[in-house]
Amino acid sequence: MPVKNRFAELLPEITAWRRDFHQHPELLFDVHRTAGKVADLCRSFGCDEVVEGIGRTGVVAVIKGRSDNKGRVIGLRADMDALPIIEQTGVPYASQTPGKMHACGHDGHTAMLLGAAKYLAETRNFDGKVVCIFQPAEEGGGGGREMVKDGMLARWGVQEVYGMHNMPGIPIGHFAIRPGAMMAAADQFEIVVTGKGGHAAKPHDCVDTTVVSAHIIVALQTIASRNVDPLKQIVVSVCTVETDSTAHNVIPQVVKMKGTVRTMDHAVQDFVEARIAQIVEGTALALGARAEVSYQRGYPVTINTPENTDFAAEVARKVSGFVDTDTPPLMGAEDFSFMLNERPGAYIFMGNGDTAMVHHPAYNFDDSAIPFGSSWYAEMAETRMPAA
Repeated sequence: MPVKNRFAELLPEITAWRRDFHQHPELLFDVHRTAGKVADLCRSFGCDEVVEGIGRTGVVAVIKGRSDNKGRVIGLRADMDALPIIEQTGVPYASQTPGKMHACGHDGHTAMLLGAAKYLAETRNFDGKVVCIFQPAEEGGGGGREMVKDGMLARWGVQEVYGMHNMPGIPIGHFAIRPGAMMAAADQFEIVVTGKGGHAAKPHDCVDTTVVSAHIIVALQTIASRNVDPLKQIVVSVCTVETDSTAHNVIPQVVKMKGTVRTMDHAVQDFVEARIAQIVEGTALALGARAEVSYQRGYPVTINTPENTDFAAEVARKVSGFVDTDTPPLMGAEDFSFMLNERPGAYIFMGNGDTAMVHHPAYNFDDSAIPFGSSWYAEMAETRMPAA
């Protein structure tokens, strides 16, 4: 089955929603305008229940099928928030808010799920309930975690959950997915090195925190190269180094460093956290300084359940016929993982064509992808819960 004809008819309307969201980007949980418009549209579609304020500013819309003989409930999720980036697309519907833009396509995700919600509310050609999940704060705020903590999955009896993200570089109408780990866990750390500051001409009277920090940075790279199985993906990056003096002739007393860890395996994640502390504290001690590590767990690994992955791929084949079922995992992170930790489900990439990469100021969601995404969302409900 190709793209549903109804979405060709709805394309101008869905595109208008998408471009309105694009013009009015909002960050993290501060998505009040976006969430309000989503809720109003879902009510206008005739959704059976629309609830705002889930996970602070998330929206849940419930659509009941023509029948409910088996008690099936699936969740379909889209994210709503934008990024703190100055837009450089030059499109006539560019951001009207300086310093904010939809550089990751969440405007498109929200619009596509709204299109599917309108179609499903019109046709109701399924047996069960669809829970449309419009999530805030994917870009670092953990909105998925907050919606789960709010009891969303239990409150509406969601049994399995599915998400989608556009992907530049994949042709329009194509999909990509894999079972197991799809995207990485993202943790962050801060290191504070304290030594003995002083005049740069007298290093022998000091404990040089810059030298200590340099040794720590190099030593941390041995975690990936010498401590972890080469077949397991891992990234350890020290991204900022800040001394407490910017003078050219002062050895600093304190150096602060910040970085990120990306892993695809829970056991590796545990090991890396412990190993960073050992290396940092041991290296500092060996060089006469002291160091403290603050390690924060972020988004977990995004893990697709194999059976649900097969189903999501099957539906994508119905929609387009072009599905890569062994796409390489990405070291980026996604807070849909919090939902997948609670329920079986899957996360799939949908092609955005030859555009700038996400998080780039020239990125823009391609509206010609809308019928494919909306069709996938809608077909997930109709195929998973066929009408009696």
